[in-house]
Amino acid sequence: MWLIDQWSERHILDAQRNGEFDSLRGSGSPLKLDDDSFIPPELRVAWRILKNSGCLPPALQQRKDAIELNELLHSIDRENSEYLGISKKLALLELKLQQAGMSTDFLRGEYADKLLHKIDEE
Repeated sequence: MWLIDQWSERHILDAQRNGEFDSLRGSGSPLKLDDDSFIPPELRVAWRILKNSGCLPPALQQRKDAIELNELLHSIDRENSEYLGISKKLALLELKLQQAGMSTDFLRGEYADKLLHKIDEE
């Protein structure tokens, strides 16, 4: 063990004995670690940096974009000149998501409609 390692360990142990770590947030509770076992070890640091900066993987970014386009499409009138273009972009994104193996049921709102219908029946 290097001298700097020994020095660091000694200071950490002294701080533990003095209770300097007792008031830290999450003290005494288990750590919440992300499961990154599916990411190759050489890419884990890059993925963590991207995740912490708010970047999404391509499939999730496309899902987010599809939700935004769907909301925009429902908020404008069918006679609007942009309606057809937005509709085509949404159809293309939906196709890409389906090809990636993701369900696009979230764009239809069928689950919410069924749930509201069931609540109304009761």
